[in-house]
Amino acid sequence: MNVFRGFLFVIVLFSGFSKAAFAVEALVTPEWILASIGKPGIVFLDVRHPGAFARGTVPGAVNTNYGRGWRVKRKGVPGLLPTKKQLEKLIGGLGISNSDHVVILPGGYNASEMGVATRIYWTFKVSGHTQVSILDGGMEGYFALNKKAVVGAGNTTPGRASFTVTLKPELLATEDDVRKAQSSGQPLIDYRPSGQFLGINNGGAPKRPGTLKTAVNIPAQWLTVDDGGSFRKPGALAKLYEAMGVKSSGPVINFCNIGHWASVGWFVTHELMGNAQARLYDGSMAEWTNDPKNPVERKVSLD
Repeated sequence: MNVFRGFLFVIVLFSGFSKAAFAVEALVTPEWILASIGKPGIVFLDVRHPGAFARGTVPGAVNTNYGRGWRVKRKGVPGLLPTKKQLEKLIGGLGISNSDHVVILPGGYNASEMGVATRIYWTFKVSGHTQVSILDGGMEGYFALNKKAVVGAGNTTPGRASFTVTLKPELLATEDDVRKAQSSGQPLIDYRPSGQFLGINNGGAPKRPGTLKTAVNIPAQWLTVDDGGSFRKPGALAKLYEAMGVKSSGPVINFCNIGHWASVGWFVTHELMGNAQARLYDGSMAEWTNDPKNPVERKVSLD
């Protein structure tokens, strides 16, 4: 019996080590990229414009167009999460399998552009793929390595791989979830610029200007250093959220116009600040205002 128990202990211990070996960081540095070129099991996914990709990228990286396939339109609402079948075709077509570590390479130009990376990152996570990271500082940071940076030709054509989606609905907030949050006092965070939050300007996709009742405004541009490509440290982010009256833990729903800026907020709250109860409202204000019965709060009206 003692031998058997010892055998079980070894199995459990080995299993724990195996899981730890596959753990990846949400953010990686340009130096990490440089040291990881050519390593098996890593797919560098360049999410910049094809023209920028063609001028030079991390050797072996594949390019994907954010505007083609990663967002779909349903019932008049743009920018929604694709279906399981659509995602499997898209991701598998990029040569990505479930065992790969996907490293997303944005440009690093500003917080909104980093939203391309965070939205794709969230899409992988909600698809059940945990092995995904973002290059902090983007390719601007990588190129800043000067002579150390290895630059390859942006012409890699990926082979097709098999990718299976296992949806994680706990990362996704729905229209009904928003109503429940409003009734219970659960925090709702609007990551749009203050003009759109106040209702002075409209973002285009929503049918009415304004925000969700009870929402707090934290513009996505505040979440990166000087609205650049590098995320603020968790301690600084915690101070920022506290200053805006939002706790760093507990249920919270992140939203914007179409779930782009909100993905920056979700990435910060869920991944960098460690709030496992943070969710992203995929449809955001575009979906909410699609139903004329849903109330919208316009804090400043210039009509």
